[in-house]
Amino acid sequence: MPEGKTGALPVPAHIAIIMDGNGRWAKRRGLPRNAGHKQGAKVFQNICDYCRKIGVKYVTAYAFSTENWKRPQNEVNAIMELLRSYLKEASKQTRKDARLLFLGDRTPLADDLQRLMENVERESANNTGITICIALNYGGRAEIVSSARELARMAAQGKLDPDSIDESLFESYLYTGGIPDPDLLIRPSGELRLSNFLLWQLAYTEFVFQDVLWPDFTTAHLDQAIDQYTKRNRRFGGI
Repeated sequence: MPEGKTGALPVPAHIAIIMDGNGRWAKRRGLPRNAGHKQGAKVFQNICDYCRKIGVKYVTAYAFSTENWKRPQNEVNAIMELLRSYLKEASKQTRKDARLLFLGDRTPLADDLQRLMENVERESANNTGITICIALNYGGRAEIVSSARELARMAAQGKLDPDSIDESLFESYLYTGGIPDPDLLIRPSGELRLSNFLLWQLAYTEFVFQDVLWPDFTTAHLDQAIDQYTKRNRRFGGI
């Protein structure tokens, strides 16, 4: 496994990140909130590149929640435009052997965004260096309901015996079906909550909360979080 600044210690296979604090970062500098989101997008790119370099296999980032639609329309529009730009530049990611996936309900998004997302997923499907999952219009509760609804529909059609439903089958119908659960969750910005993110998948994940706004997040902060992770004793309910 490649060694980054984390040294010879094993890095987590899957890191989940709640990218928080963009608006506060901009406000403190007298800038519009959109400036914070733009800087946060640059940080995300840098952190993904670094994760690939040190051997992390999966990164799942919380980009836009189902609740974020409540924000001012100009801010929502700016976030969507950043996504549009990111998708158009996604070929740079594919050249770095990254696979991109999008988690969440896409139906409220603009048609061109949905097409771009589908194209990027298809073009990067065979890349094996790192899988980058972007949670967009994502909510953990909505994801669980979606899985339950699909299994109920199959049972009602006689295609599934309800007694055959177990945890493995249920999670295969989540947005993250086929992706291992995160080993480490990082939330910067000083907030100490999950905000409806990966509620099923984080059952045994190690949490690290850091008092730094996402646009100021660096690879050194990531190293610090990984260092904390390596010192944890993950018992998974055992002794």
